Amino acid sequence: MTKKVLVVGEVRQGELRNVSFEAIAAAKQISDGGEVVGLLLGNVSDSLANSMIQYGADRVIIAKHTNLDSYTSDAYSQAIFQVLQEEEPDGLIVGHTSIGKDISPRIAAKLNSGLVSDAISLEVIGEQVIFTRPIYSGKAFEKKMVTDGLIMATIRPNNIQAFQKDETRSGEVTTLNVDIKDLRSIVKDVVRKATNGVDLSEAKIIVAGGRGVKSKDGFKPLEELANLLGGAVGASRGACDAHYCDYSLQIGQTGKVVTPDLYIACGISGAIQHIAGMSNAKVIVAINKDPEANIFSIADYGIVGDLFEVVPLLIEEFKSVAVY
Repeated sequence: MTKKVLVVGEVRQGELRNVSFEAIAAAKQISDGGEVVGLLLGNVSDSLANSMIQYGADRVIIAKHTNLDSYTSDAYSQAIFQVLQEEEPDGLIVGHTSIGKDISPRIAAKLNSGLVSDAISLEVIGEQVIFTRPIYSGKAFEKKMVTDGLIMATIRPNNIQAFQKDETRSGEVTTLNVDIKDLRSIVKDVVRKATNGVDLSEAKIIVAGGRGVKSKDGFKPLEELANLLGGAVGASRGACDAHYCDYSLQIGQTGKVVTPDLYIACGISGAIQHIAGMSNAKVIVAINKDPEANIFSIADYGIVGDLFEVVPLLIEEFKSVAVY
């Protein structure tokens, strides 16, 4: 039986996050030939809506209200709930991002619906949609399904392959003026930390540093390597606690969970809390002076050596073969 599935697109600094396109691919699988409807919130351009269509959505709704221009859980949940009432979809898919993790439980509670969070894959068997999600810090996996009501899930970035962009696809883009009221919080101003390069949670390549980088300056060669490879810089909690970098770079159980194609761990010992945030990377390369460091137990490739000697050599080698 075909289904209608609503996908909430997430916009970051004027661009759609990649996980929005991955969520469309998941929705396509769930719909089983039915309709995938994209939803954008706030003052966004039609070009973003068309991007969702080019990546697989059949049509897109832009929900507009002045209180949707900056994220608040109150405003977003009210807008999404109104769209759900109007569209009456069979499923709702959201990216497992900071916004997705905040908004999805509110919607599920309001609908008295089940929610599968942090799904990394799914399969459709008959009328059942079965999601797979990691548990116990990624040491095991469980399969879950919503047996009644709305099929609702959040999708972990970099796990479900998005469709190839098809610029020939077209679809209807409509605007819906929603009613937002009784807000408990209003955003007056947004102050962003200066960040450059690739979004850490969606990066295909991550170069991460631990206490072994020794200082803020110790991150400079890591930043050079990440820029060269078109990747992002991350850090362990130890490096953040030592004030070598900002906590926004923290990867681990109490930081970001990432699943890049390549993870280069520099001067990271491999505490279980850090491993919980990156162990599902496709390829892990560890650089550490201590041959007994725990990070080597999960690494696909290990280099025993001083990161301040190894990383510059890697930079020179990558430059010489021009793979970046």
